[in-house]
Parts: sequence; C-alpha cells; structure tokens
Amino acid sequence: MADFGISAGQRVVVVWDRSSPVEALKELVDKLQALTGSEGHVSVENISQLLQSAHKESSFDFILSGVVPGSTTLHSAEILAEMARILRPGGCLFLKEPVETAIVNNSKVKTASKLCSALTLSGLVEVKEEFQLQRESLSPEEMQSVQEHLGYQSDGLLSVQITGKKPNFEVGSSSQLKLSIAKKSPSVKPAVDPAAAKLWTLSANDMEDDSMDLIDSDELLDPEDLKRPDPASLRAASCGEGKKRKACKNCTCGLAEELEKEKSKEQKISQPKSACGNCYLGDAFRCASCPYLGMPAFKPGEQVLLSNSSLHDA
Repeated sequence: MADFGISAGQRVVVVWDRSSPVEALKELVDKLQALTGSEGHVSVENISQLLQSAHKESSFDFILSGVVPGSTTLHSAEILAEMARILRPGGCLFLKEPVETAIVNNSKVKTASKLCSALTLSGLVEVKEEFQLQRESLSPEEMQSVQEHLGYQSDGLLSVQITGKKPNFEVGSSSQLKLSIAKKSPSVKPAVDPAAAKLWTLSANDMEDDSMDLIDSDELLDPEDLKRPDPASLRAASCGEGKKRKACKNCTCGLAEELEKEKSKEQKISQPKSACGNCYLGDAFRCASCPYLGMPAFKPGEQVLLSNSSLHDA
C-alpha cells in the first residue's frame, strides 16, 4: 500500500463509506498513524456525515477518500467542496472512485474527465489521474459492491485514483500586488524660434502703434447681413408644399409649431361651452336646454363626451 507522501507530524483524515471493509479500513488507519507519529493526527470520517462535521477550515494536510481496498465511493460536488474547504493551503487530496469508460446519459457514475473537472471546480489545482496508463478493472467483489451500494451495473467500469492540491492561499485572503509601472518622464516642450514667436505675438504697445493696420469687425458685415431673415425663406423645399400644409419630419422653420397652435385653437372652438357655467354641478344647476341633462356631475375641465343627438338638440 502506498504511503501517499505522508510524513511525521501531519494531520490526515480518512473518508470511508458503507462499502469500505472494516478490516481494511482499520489496517489503513494503523499504517497512517505509524507514518504521522505521536505529533500527528489521523481522523476517520464517514462520507455521509462529512458535511455535518465540525472541522474548521484548513484543518488537514492530507485527505484520503475511497482508497480503502474494496471501496466503491462516489463523490458529489458538495463533498468535494467540503474536502477543499478543510484542506490546508498546499494540502493534497487522494481519492479513488469507479468511473465509466463510455459516455452514458443520466449516469450517476462519472467518467474520468468529468471527475477531474469536478475536482477543479471545487477549487483544487494540479488535478491529475495517477497511473493513467494502468487503470485497474474492478474486482468481482467491487463489482458486487457497486451493484449493492450504488444500484448501478455496467461492463465498462474502471477504478481510477486522482490527486489534487489546494492552492497556497485561503479563500478570501488578500495580497498586495507590486506593479512595476515606469514613471513618465516630464514632457519637454519643443524649442520655439524667438523670431517666429515675436512675429505671432501681439502686445498692448502694438495696439497703440499707428503703424499697425487693424480692421474693425463691424466693417466686415454688410447691411444685408444685419437684416432679419424671413421665416418663409428658411423653410425646406418639402415643408408646407401641396394643398394641405404639412411640416416635414425634421422641421426647423417653425411651421410645425404654427400648425400645432392652429390645431389646439380648433379643438377649443369645437368643444361645447356652457352658457351658465354650472353644467358640471349636476341637473339641479343646469338649464332646461343643457346638453348635459341626465348626466352625472363631473369635475371642471374633465372631458365629457356628448352624443351627436344631444349636441343637435341643444
């Protein structure tokens, strides 16, 4: 049996399930206790109780799961995440699990590649399959254990051992990054020819110099430039054309606003007006010819629709 690289003084946990033979489990624990010595510690956990255990984060240097001879342990994503949690930074996980050699839909038994992906997703690094070229076929006892404990039967099962490491940092830890950013050198202004600078510089003395010919800005405008343009001349070619006046889509000449005002005036004129101003109070305050007779009271300004017959009778 391999020693998994365990040395004296380290903390190890062995994860087993109901398929693990008791004698083989006891033999493995005794060997691990001899390797860790009196300063180390070896814990034994049932996989079904691992999530309820009281282990703190970063508690173990090594986790061995499913490595008891004769075991046929399956590891769920929750179990792998818990194992990654209780591992110390830099700690190692060794697990053994039966895998399918062919892709089977809705299979509870994973392939070797899916098992490696599950370990990576749990937060481990350097995930690899040990002795990949020497995968072991399941023994008749292990095949029977798969059928009894997992309720699964297949002729394409193999037993593989996969290892993974926890990164050398804890979840939630932080570290300052040292960035080598080169300082920008101060920008150097290009040299200016003194003669050229003097040519383009205008001082107060130059303004009082009679030899300087300055142009008045008002003289640059003609009388035609000062006249206010006619709004009709600003209209686009398609704006207001035809018998029916219509503003173009992007009207900027004011025709759209003018048509909107005319439309609002027509709507106000077309609305019926009350001669007494009490039509909204109800029938008790309405005159005999009121078109709102028989209608409930309404708020002032509220739109009330009248039928054409009511308007005609009024």
